[in-house]
Amino acid sequence: MKILVSDPLSNVGIEIFQNTPGIEVDVKTDLTDTELEKIIGVYHGLSIRSKTKVTEDLLSKAKNLKVIGRAGIGLDNVDIPAATRADVAVMNTPFGNTITTAEHTIAMLMALSRNIPKATMTLKDGKWEKKNLRGREIYNKTLGLVGIGNIGSIVADRAMGLKMNVIGFDPYQASEAIEDLGIHPVTFDQVLTQADYISIHTPKTEETTNLFNKETLLKMKPGAMLINCARGGIVNEDDLYDVLKSNHLGGAALDVFATEPPGKISLMDLDNFICSSHLGASTHEAQDNVARDVATQITDYLLTGQAPNIVNQKI
Repeated sequence: MKILVSDPLSNVGIEIFQNTPGIEVDVKTDLTDTELEKIIGVYHGLSIRSKTKVTEDLLSKAKNLKVIGRAGIGLDNVDIPAATRADVAVMNTPFGNTITTAEHTIAMLMALSRNIPKATMTLKDGKWEKKNLRGREIYNKTLGLVGIGNIGSIVADRAMGLKMNVIGFDPYQASEAIEDLGIHPVTFDQVLTQADYISIHTPKTEETTNLFNKETLLKMKPGAMLINCARGGIVNEDDLYDVLKSNHLGGAALDVFATEPPGKISLMDLDNFICSSHLGASTHEAQDNVARDVATQITDYLLTGQAPNIVNQKI
């Protein structure tokens, strides 16, 4: 069985492929779309991250492809219905980077609350702006979660350790299951109106695209802060700019953008906006974890037909 690794993957995963009898692996992470289309037909497995775009056109040329594995959670770059029609299993690795992403969420919350990015920049510029950079405590503040899955539940645990009150909305979770996590279940509107901080932990779907728009952002408490380390496009960036500029919100932190890299968007001009370059899952530990998971899942599927985390109905 031949496997193509078309996006960078930790050596932990490459070694699993190389050391598994019956598996042959090629690592080609700088292919153009045209080059990938020319060679994809000989491969039975494809390991990707976010760069490779698995389109219906590519799948039409992947005559031997049986499985696509994403080293990470998001599958925005894979045409899953087309893969299902082509009888190709699609899987992700939803657990390997959960702690890392949750920690980044807390880091963004703290940095936003204490003006750490601006304090760093001004001090490096030779300025001492202590009086202008007064922050806020998070103790006893209310954190509202939108989405309470693997990552959201870890964020809740860390926030409760910091003595925050945690409320949350997740239409796919029973109230009892949410309460078991120590989170008070509420409606989406209640999250908007009650939370001092809102953190987003949902996939990007038709329902969640532009979920945070001018209408919903203006429903948030005056002075509240928004954090998104989930997926770009869930927050309408133009509307967020307007609401931040009006000072209705106290601040916002984005790790993800509708277009990545986002370039010089208007949000970058605001002092009450901080950002990072999609670093939620970007730690050495997380990259080793997802590489290990995706390599094991792909090889298990090809050799035994068994693997967890398959997201389509191939099996």
